[in-house]
Amino acid sequence: SSGTRCPVCAEPWVSPRLLPCLHSLCAPCLRRLGPLGEPGRAASPRSVLCPVCDAEVALPPGGVGQLTPDYLALSRGGAGAAGCDLCADGAAVRRCLTCGADLCLFCCQAHRRQKKTASHVVMELENTKDCSQAEKPLFCPSHPTETLRLFCEQCDQPVCQDCVVDGHRQHPYDFTSNVIHRHGDTLRELLKSTQQRMGTLEGVLSQIDDTGSAFRGRTEALATEICLFASGYVKAVEEHRDRLLKQLEDLKVQKENLLHLRKAQLQQLLLDMRTGVEFTERLLTSGSDLEILITKRVVASRLAKLNSVAYNTHPSVDDGIQFSPQERAGQCRGYELFGAILNKVVDPARCTLLGEDLHSAHQNQLTGFTLLCSDTMGERMGRGGEAVQVTITHKDKRDCVVKPKVCDNGDGTYHISYSPEESGLYAVCVYVKGQHVKGSPFTLMVKNKFRKHQGVFHCCTFCSSGGQKAARCACGGTMPGGYQGCGHGHKGHPGCPHWSCCGQVKESSECLGGPPSDTSQRSLLRTVAL
Repeated sequence: SSGTRCPVCAEPWVSPRLLPCLHSLCAPCLRRLGPLGEPGRAASPRSVLCPVCDAEVALPPGGVGQLTPDYLALSRGGAGAAGCDLCADGAAVRRCLTCGADLCLFCCQAHRRQKKTASHVVMELENTKDCSQAEKPLFCPSHPTETLRLFCEQCDQPVCQDCVVDGHRQHPYDFTSNVIHRHGDTLRELLKSTQQRMGTLEGVLSQIDDTGSAFRGRTEALATEICLFASGYVKAVEEHRDRLLKQLEDLKVQKENLLHLRKAQLQQLLLDMRTGVEFTERLLTSGSDLEILITKRVVASRLAKLNSVAYNTHPSVDDGIQFSPQERAGQCRGYELFGAILNKVVDPARCTLLGEDLHSAHQNQLTGFTLLCSDTMGERMGRGGEAVQVTITHKDKRDCVVKPKVCDNGDGTYHISYSPEESGLYAVCVYVKGQHVKGSPFTLMVKNKFRKHQGVFHCCTFCSSGGQKAARCACGGTMPGGYQGCGHGHKGHPGCPHWSCCGQVKESSECLGGPPSDTSQRSLLRTVAL
């Protein structure tokens, strides 16, 4: 944040705390903020709404007291605006010249009563305004009498000597002067990345302005075209013209509202980035080493979060509206009117697939199905021109892909034809504007056109007779119909229970009733001869 006063109470800083959105507030002002969440239901973690940017921020489990102190705000606000270094609640009125701590009235009395600090020299804060804030030591919140001179690498925070002995005994640590360069460079890299994204974001906002201008120009052109068309009619046409202009205005407002919404979202993101960049720049240029290390974690977290926000670098709206003078518009005052605004938008979820058998086909045979496109109301589009894409891929052979042909019939229907070269199970996907239509994806089973036969085959009575209807097998069965020869294509003789298939049984196969004897074969031949 900027300035020497709290943005909420407009008073000099009193123990300012840094929120994750990089705005600072006085600790008392933060405690007065109500938690977010449903009534009667505690938020976990407790969240508040930043009064500066309206961002929802989560407080640490320990509350306001565990937020990062904004020492940079104190250095801008001057010595008289500082809070108490010991209790972090009251306003500082005096300073201990021995240990360098700013004290409120209560802590000042306690400071004098303690045996260890009773001999310290305490002066009114007004008399110490010439002292540099940057040279003022910062004290450990856990050990108020110890200065922060060390940095715990594992916990990523400055600590004092007592902290190292107590809770950070096994943690790697070093003096703040030794680690400031490395952590400062990390912040500088994040700052550079954020600044680059800000430039891109400003370009996107400029594109939105250009898109809005072009869209407004398009609507104005349509309004002129509608007016020229309507001038040929008297009162009936004028009423019709007014209706068309009202409809067009509603569409323009709808589209502009969408652009305004996108623009507001991107402007807020840019504002948040600018806030983060300004704060980080001030921190790196005006803050002390220790101040940078203290605020480094929250600043890095905020910049990283802002850099992770995704946004469209090519904003646009669907400006597919058009005016059709040939479209029938009904009657007005007894006159048949023409001219309508076409604003139907295809809805992939309402587009349907039509066909006798979508899920099966035969190898090397041309087949297909029909796609019927509908709008968001379920009504047929009535016109073509949609972006239809169809993929047919073999499930077991990924390199086996069927290339379908899509034919636009111009009336809202599309015929998809294909001829699979290999049998097996396929996955069929049908897209409109890059989205699956209703029923997509679905499976397709491609079957062999004919069964293959190999080797030497047996031949039954019917085939040996040349396909005579009167032929009778030795078992007494007959073949109904008048087949001409074997052909190796039919599935068997329904009249003969012995042979499973004509022209389909390998040489090693046997009759279902057992192999025929010589006698039965001679009888068979006699039957054929008869």
